[in-house]
Amino acid sequence: MDFTQNDDVQRESSINAFFRKLSNVYQRILDISTPYTLQRWILAIILLALFLFRIIIVQGYYVVIYTLGIYLLTQFTLFLSPQFGTLEMDIMEDDIEDEPTLPVNNDDEFKPFIRRLPEFKFWHNTIIATLLAFVCTFIPFFDIPVFWPILLMYFIIITYLSMKKQIDHMIKHRYVPFDIGKKKYNQVDK
Repeated sequence: MDFTQNDDVQRESSINAFFRKLSNVYQRILDISTPYTLQRWILAIILLALFLFRIIIVQGYYVVIYTLGIYLLTQFTLFLSPQFGTLEMDIMEDDIEDEPTLPVNNDDEFKPFIRRLPEFKFWHNTIIATLLAFVCTFIPFFDIPVFWPILLMYFIIITYLSMKKQIDHMIKHRYVPFDIGKKKYNQVDK
């Protein structure tokens, strides 16, 4: 009888069980941390500060920090963007310039702001990307010699253009992605 195949199946099963348990523990930690928004973002800022400190100490890995910056800028833009509606509005405005149309909704209708990238996923992606970038600073392959002021200039220009486009979009479609300045209603107990 051949018992080697049975041992391989059992070994694979125990490996799957280990990773399933690890995945469950990770998901539990994420679930527990969900209501603690401020503490989560403080952790993200601390990790980013440690990463920047590492970059300053080693005086290298500028491509890694540039890549992380572009990724976080993309995530932030998705965080500021609404999930539905405005892209379709932009396409319709481009297609139909002067044709008369009937109104499809009431302007006084309550429209909650739903983000394209929810805050928790934005935080989670920030943490994962920062940890991955931190690990990359220990691999010599990623220490590509570049003139860092050029990368910094590119990043500043890309950030300026992205934020200008996003702010113009917010003004054009009259939405505010933050709770600042919005009416807050108190619940009256009866």
